[in-house]
Amino acid sequence: MKHSIRRQFAFIFTGLMAGMILLCWLLNSTLLEKYYILNKQDVLLAFYDELQDVTQNDKLGAEETGLYLQQYCEKHNMSYLVLDANSRTLRASGADADFMRPQLLDHVLMQMDGDVQVMRETDQYVLQRVNDMRSRFVYIEIWGILDDGSFFIARSALEGIRDSVTIANRFLMYIGVLAMVSCGIIIWVVSRKITDPILELADISQRMTNLDFEARYTGKNKNEIALLGANINQLSDTLEKTISELKTANNELLKDIEKIEKTDEMRREFIANVSHELKTPIALIQGYAEGLLDGISEDPESRAYYCEVIVDEASKMNQMVKKLLTLNQLEFGNEKVAMERFDITSLVSGCLQSAELLANQNEITVKMEETPAYYVWGDEFRIEEVFMNYFSNAVNHCRREKIIEVLVQPVNERIRVTVFNTGEPIPQESLPLIWDKFYKVDKARTREYGGSGVGLSIVRAIMESVHQPYGVQNYENGVAFWFELEQA
Repeated sequence: MKHSIRRQFAFIFTGLMAGMILLCWLLNSTLLEKYYILNKQDVLLAFYDELQDVTQNDKLGAEETGLYLQQYCEKHNMSYLVLDANSRTLRASGADADFMRPQLLDHVLMQMDGDVQVMRETDQYVLQRVNDMRSRFVYIEIWGILDDGSFFIARSALEGIRDSVTIANRFLMYIGVLAMVSCGIIIWVVSRKITDPILELADISQRMTNLDFEARYTGKNKNEIALLGANINQLSDTLEKTISELKTANNELLKDIEKIEKTDEMRREFIANVSHELKTPIALIQGYAEGLLDGISEDPESRAYYCEVIVDEASKMNQMVKKLLTLNQLEFGNEKVAMERFDITSLVSGCLQSAELLANQNEITVKMEETPAYYVWGDEFRIEEVFMNYFSNAVNHCRREKIIEVLVQPVNERIRVTVFNTGEPIPQESLPLIWDKFYKVDKARTREYGGSGVGLSIVRAIMESVHQPYGVQNYENGVAFWFELEQA
């Protein structure tokens, strides 16, 4: 990603670290010497106080005083010299006495040769910065007169601190480069803990734009990103519910528009077809019932046969009436179509499992390849009715090899369900009519298994209620009925 947060994190933190190291280097170069000088002033003043103390207590010549002063000078990198009024050495640090004696005498006689900058001056001492022409070094020194009348001088060179600053800056540069590289690598690795959940949320949001609401944020952290992930999960659920409600409302609106136009025509057609379909079974029931009343046969078997015919025709009429009521409710829009998201593969598998006994009774082999889960939008209860109508129709017309093959597959961003049965193809001229109420291709065979010619009409009504395509296709060895649903 061109503008990756991970890369930005690495650049920002590495830049901040480089800036801090550069700032430290600048402060070290410009202020360390000044701080060192201030510190040396305090050290020299403290040394002056020590000399006054041992002088007042008459301990300047004591051996322990000499050891203490020597340790003090070594600790603070300084030298000192104490002369009496006759210029004789009372105390000195190492071999510095011969070198420092001329400087002290020059100060006392006001004959100092070199650049002198006085920092503090009292009646007893002078604290100054001196550019010594003899040694060509710069010193911070204090000189003056002690309470017993002796002269003293103590000094510390600045060359040491300048060299220390150079070494410190060089070391800081090496450490800084190593620290920047190390921290850059660490930040690059650690930032994945932040960027990976963000990328996961981006992927989830992308899938949501494609109406895939199965994606869920599963991070276990309890930070702000986890809170955002929980909100996106809730948003996904809300969007899925809202889209379901919108699709349901949209279907209802389309149904209302079509309902007004079809109502009168459907009523007239319904009455005519029902009258025609009920005429034959009613005539049979009436004829056999009158025969029983007139005692047309005294044979118990004949009477039983008459009764069986009456019961069979009454049962067929009952089934037809139930189907007509279902079809009437669908066509008149009396039942609300609930658009929901469900797994069509699971629905088909469940229906086949329930219908296994029916297939076995008719010695039919049912085939369905292993199919992944496909989620679709539709009324799950009504779509199950569509599939079972197709399947029962296939069972009733299955001939030859007696095979029913069910296929669930994606076709042009939809999911198509196909039910194929071996047998005789449907005559070409009958294909457009099979969806009409009460139409029967083979009336004798339909009468044989009790078909009413309403099943495919129910299929048409259901599929039109969800505004999805359906159809039939002939093959040399059989017929395939299909329907499609919008993929979720």
